[in-house]
Amino acid sequence: MSTVGKLILPLVVLLAAACSRPPEVDLLIRNGTIYDGSGDSGFVGDLAVDGDRIVDVGELPGPLRAAVEIDAEGLAVAPGFINMLSWANTTLLVDGRGLSDVSQGVTLEVFGEGLSMGPLTEEMKVEMVERQGDLRFNVEWTTLGEYLDYLVERGVAPNVASFVGATTVRIHELGHEDRAPMPEELERMKSLVHQAMREGALGVGSSLIYAPAFFADTEELVALATVAGEYGGMYISHIRDEGEGLLDALEEFLAIVERTGVRGEIYHLKANREQNWGKLEEAISLIEQARKRGLAITADVYPYAASATGLSARMPPWVREGGHEAWMKRLQDPATRARVREEMTLIAPERVLLVGFRSEELKPLTGKTLAEVAAMRGTSPEDTVIDLIIEDDSRIGTVYFGMSEENVRKKIALPWVAFGSDAGAPAPEGVFLLSGSHPRAYGTFARILGKFVREEGVVPLAEALRRMTSLPAGNLGLEDRGELAPGYFADIVVFDPAEIRDHATYRRPHQLSSGVIHVFVNGVQVLADGAHTGARPGRVVRGPGWTGD
Repeated sequence: MSTVGKLILPLVVLLAAACSRPPEVDLLIRNGTIYDGSGDSGFVGDLAVDGDRIVDVGELPGPLRAAVEIDAEGLAVAPGFINMLSWANTTLLVDGRGLSDVSQGVTLEVFGEGLSMGPLTEEMKVEMVERQGDLRFNVEWTTLGEYLDYLVERGVAPNVASFVGATTVRIHELGHEDRAPMPEELERMKSLVHQAMREGALGVGSSLIYAPAFFADTEELVALATVAGEYGGMYISHIRDEGEGLLDALEEFLAIVERTGVRGEIYHLKANREQNWGKLEEAISLIEQARKRGLAITADVYPYAASATGLSARMPPWVREGGHEAWMKRLQDPATRARVREEMTLIAPERVLLVGFRSEELKPLTGKTLAEVAAMRGTSPEDTVIDLIIEDDSRIGTVYFGMSEENVRKKIALPWVAFGSDAGAPAPEGVFLLSGSHPRAYGTFARILGKFVREEGVVPLAEALRRMTSLPAGNLGLEDRGELAPGYFADIVVFDPAEIRDHATYRRPHQLSSGVIHVFVNGVQVLADGAHTGARPGRVVRGPGWTGD
């Protein structure tokens, strides 16, 4: 062999070896503007992922190779978003893609606003099946931990986590009765919380505006929150009143946190009805004073001036004592009906939008206001509410236009406020189109980044991203989630800050947001070029008390 040949041959061998060498990492995202979740300004750099973890961020050393490379020039790269108040606990049982949320960059759904999917008695399982509407599913679990495992075994795109519901453990032991638990009953309720915390619950969640949660007194809530605190868990609450009694309800919440020493969060902080809008400033002041005293208080919000719950929420809680059948029976008693009518707390009926019926006969009313339906029927708004609930045999999904846009901006600007949709994760297709929805199901996170960051400048982009990622992850005590850093799970969203926007409206709610390009959950791509890949790599994210059993 010639001298030249002897020199060239090793080079050829080296080149061939290099070409046949397997990739060094699974994924490289290059040239993006990286927002690591800390709130610091973005910087242009690269991000490397191997398996389900981030291995490097920033200026990567040498010529790194990957199985998949994405050029993110001109795009933002951030940790996946955490939905602090999700009702995807049922929608994911029907459609595991979680499309409305994944298409906005959500990679973790947090359940448990008062009601959780366990622990259940056999009677509770039967009731859960019997009260189903458009969304149908079997109940093949008993404890909260079993539910979360069941969900993941079926396959879901986002990660899932849950609080154990204070309402759920109350129903487990007391049913729907309006009374305090006996000492032995309270001990069993506490034991259920112990079990849920060891199974990975994030803490205890309450929803005190609704019956039978309303029947719990402060001492009962302190007892349950204390158990959660033993495991490092949080107490999170839809406080007892968001209208006339807002400040008293907030004082109760703060007292529970102070007495137990747990971290506390307020679900969807708000002041409902115009006469109460000014109370939000006082509420914020009370929270900030408590934070200065050392209490670990935070809140979450959705970026809309309308709320959504049942039409039944306008009724006094006492009418629902004893459960659904007892409620229906009372409403058909003339004397009880007259009392309910007098005690209703209705806002202007033209500001009440009906969006969710069980009955096929009533579904044509979807999207009409209470004022329109009352006029059609020739009945008062109060009688229309009662009649509709009896006819539909349900709470009836309803949107209420009762908040101030100015107050929405004030809340979004607060540094201790995270975000939650207070909605499921549906898709604009199939069974989900049988009912209306609040647009927050499709637009919460995109609306924050589009309307309130880009268009109105209420909060800087890096700060908004911190409050979608590392803030809630830290509040929940989650390890290796909520930041783009080596060793953290590869929950990643790549989006266009100039284009991200929500499209869902109150009249046309089933519309996906746009501007999110790629989403990865545990290193697996679930959104590619804006389209769902069908992958379902979601896992259970456990709370700090999980024993691993």
